[in-house]
Amino acid sequence: MSFFERNRAALAERGIDPARLPPGQYSTERFPVLHVGDVPTYAPDKSDWSLTVGGLVASPRTFSWAELLALPATEIVTDIHCVTKWSKFDTAWKGVRFRDLLDACGGAEPIASHVVETAEHGYTTNVPLADVLGANVLVAYEYDRQPIEPEHGGPVRLVVPHLYFWKSAKWLRRVDLLDHDELGFWERNGYHAYGDPFLEQRYS
Repeated sequence: MSFFERNRAALAERGIDPARLPPGQYSTERFPVLHVGDVPTYAPDKSDWSLTVGGLVASPRTFSWAELLALPATEIVTDIHCVTKWSKFDTAWKGVRFRDLLDACGGAEPIASHVVETAEHGYTTNVPLADVLGANVLVAYEYDRQPIEPEHGGPVRLVVPHLYFWKSAKWLRRVDLLDHDELGFWERNGYHAYGDPFLEQRYS
């Protein structure tokens, strides 16, 4: 029996439905750290941090830390799946629904179809707009009831649970709505443009 088969069997023994685990993945209690570039630092009061929403929105806007925290907060518990084959079940996040962030900007223009996430160091990733409008997609600032640790993307990262986790950009600083798809950093370097873990869409 392979490591992956043993891992899946262990889930069943613990009363966890193995169907929650996408093909080619293994379940772990750890939260591995993977990213491009150095971990950025910010002032304790986050006065040097902001998040800009631009492109095809009714009223492009830049949110300060205080303005982001003033928006309606949502908590979710969800499974996450990394393209490097680990999955972590029942992770707890708190933040602002992406759709609520858009509402604060007057909503998306009708022709908007895709979103480009931009993080520190110029890292980008792309997602269809429809995929970030669900109730469990967050601009998150807490993990496990604590501020997100810098190595995991704090102070703010996007959380798009139903796609491989590289689509949930750490250190989020800007989102732009476009009328076309535009590949991000890893997508230009051979990763899949969409990234559905249950379809094993790892590479293009």
